[in-house]
Amino acid sequence: MQNQEKAILVALDSGKPGDYLERSMEELVLLADTAGAAVLDQVIQKRDSPDRAYYIGKGKTEELSALVKMREADLVIFNDELSPSQIRNLDREIGVKVIDRTALILDIFARRALSREGKLQVELAQMNYLLPRLIGLGNQLSRLGGGIGTRGPGETQLEVDRRVIRRRISELKQEISSLRKHRLLHRQRRKRNRCSVISLVGYTNAGKSTLLNALTGANLYTENKLFATLDPMVRRGFINGGREVLFTDTVGFIEKLPQQLVTAFQATLEEIASADVLLHVVDLSHPDYLNQIKVVREHLAKINPDYYLRELLVFNKTDLVDANSESIFLSREFPAAAFISALKQEGLIDLKEKIAAFINKQRLQLKIFLPYSEGKQYSEILKQGEVQSVKYESDYLEIRAVVDSELAEKLKPYNVPFKNKNDDRSKK
Repeated sequence: MQNQEKAILVALDSGKPGDYLERSMEELVLLADTAGAAVLDQVIQKRDSPDRAYYIGKGKTEELSALVKMREADLVIFNDELSPSQIRNLDREIGVKVIDRTALILDIFARRALSREGKLQVELAQMNYLLPRLIGLGNQLSRLGGGIGTRGPGETQLEVDRRVIRRRISELKQEISSLRKHRLLHRQRRKRNRCSVISLVGYTNAGKSTLLNALTGANLYTENKLFATLDPMVRRGFINGGREVLFTDTVGFIEKLPQQLVTAFQATLEEIASADVLLHVVDLSHPDYLNQIKVVREHLAKINPDYYLRELLVFNKTDLVDANSESIFLSREFPAAAFISALKQEGLIDLKEKIAAFINKQRLQLKIFLPYSEGKQYSEILKQGEVQSVKYESDYLEIRAVVDSELAEKLKPYNVPFKNKNDDRSKK
């Protein structure tokens, strides 16, 4: 690739159990590739805790500096978040651009954001990250050429002082607050229409956008890269029985997701909190899918502690694995889960049945005595409920229907037998 930055990756081996470090470094390689960097080498130091001045220690920093010169690298990426002083010291000793995992992820988000809302949220996250690091990043910001870790979706000057950045953060918060109100209005409208909302959540690159395309006939962009899609999407679809629902695709999660992004994307993540069903999409072909489930659940718990009441696990990419051997174990661990291949569109009928059953568990069966004058209520039952039978009496309809809890509350005045035609229950 022309003008591709050449990177060396750096991490500490602090003795965490299992293959944590190996998994984390594999993911860092994928992140660097997604950002457009060519990884030349990896440097790992065994150390119980980071060095306060250099993260990897003075001696290892000198070795890293020599390796950078020998390999002609122009970028060093650390696998953890660095302090402003560590960035400043490393930058001075190594002589090339030094960024951390957080800056790398922010850079990828900056490239992927397409909507105005997405760009605003990413820029806010970048500004919050940049503010305490102005001194540490001083040399980097003065270099020409930009590149990984210095991109932004807005017209933001990088050589700015704290006052200008704070002012920009304030402006971004105001704009995002306005968009947040707009999103709230949309959610309230969906709530009034009682259209079930199903959010697709999961680890990045689990296949959420591919599944959304398969369920709704949409044509969203998909790519086998981390954070291939960023902006939230809402599409109409149908589940078994022909019932119309809304599917929403949200940003993918990742281990050590920068807190700046979680904060900036709060308005988007609220879509998860308000969804009726959370389709937790899992990449069954990934060797570490069980840990990815754990990571996603930790993020969901921070958004809404009761997320598990609405979670439906969907194991995707069954076409890439021996699904029979995997499902023997998984059917015991996760008996309610669905197994699909979104790309091959396999298992979607079963998935839709599970979604319908999940939604129906949240619904109530009622016997309603509805006066003929309440045509509006009857239309609402037909639109949002599942009418099982209608009996036509002289002054009222006797309806058996399945409705959600909110509509059931509105229909309470009609749950008792109709007495006479002068009984105006609509005033209750």
